[in-house]
Amino acid sequence: MIVVAGEALIDLVPREAGALAPLLPALGGGPYNTAVALGRLGSPTAFCSRLSSDAFGEALLDGLRTAGVDVSGVQRGPEPTTLAVATIDDSGSAAYSFYVDGSADRLFTAPARLPEGTRAVSFGTCSLVLEPGASAYEELMRIAAARGVFTALDPNIRAGLIPDPDAYRTRFKSWLPSVSLLKLSAEDARWLGGTPQEWLASGPSAVVITHGGDGLTVFTRDGAEHSVSGVPVDVVDTIGAGDTVNAALLHGLAARDALSPAAVAALDADGWSELLRFAARAAAITCSRAGAEPPYASELTAP
Repeated sequence: MIVVAGEALIDLVPREAGALAPLLPALGGGPYNTAVALGRLGSPTAFCSRLSSDAFGEALLDGLRTAGVDVSGVQRGPEPTTLAVATIDDSGSAAYSFYVDGSADRLFTAPARLPEGTRAVSFGTCSLVLEPGASAYEELMRIAAARGVFTALDPNIRAGLIPDPDAYRTRFKSWLPSVSLLKLSAEDARWLGGTPQEWLASGPSAVVITHGGDGLTVFTRDGAEHSVSGVPVDVVDTIGAGDTVNAALLHGLAARDALSPAAVAALDADGWSELLRFAARAAAITCSRAGAEPPYASELTAP
């Protein structure tokens, strides 16, 4: 079982250009997209979050169930669902404005235990910024790591939600001893500062950096660096592409029985290249269609 912990929200995506363009609601949130992508790839997956009991919350739950994700651990509350209003530029890249005050996912509390058979837990995005839930997710990350569970982190920076960037950067560094796999975009890496080598020295067994259409690079603790090119595709938008990479990496590591720091360290150049190429193919499919619509296993060859 791979557990994905974090927010689920509704993306409001413009259907055409202009500030007053009609908005189409879509299921979203970085962790939510990661969980759906894992489910579609066939990995046993559970979602750990707190969702509203409103209509949007019900739709989010239905989307998880349809993808085969276990939702038995999802907490519920009467507060509204978080909304993210997307703006899409000419390249298909998305920027967001968030409506988060008083929303249900902010009141998440750390569960007493993880599901039976949990092999990995994935964290990231808004859930590690917005209090009081952020501290609860952080607690869960530290508990999981202390119990030897493989942990993955994608900070997926949303700068507009971070009132004190320096304080967040300090907090990010404090998470690294509890992180097995760190994945982030090149833009996130620049915003955070530091280098893969510095982050590796603090704890992770590997750091994967995505470069949009230019591909992915992994840095490992033995000093190795492996890169693959992106997969050419007609980009509709990039919503959910990074989340698909998260899922593909975790799915591929699970397929190799490599969800442990020692197993990650043992991956050779061929193993990493295969895994990164699989993630690049999966992300390209997501970019080829509107919204966060990650691929199914039947659309991909094995990782």
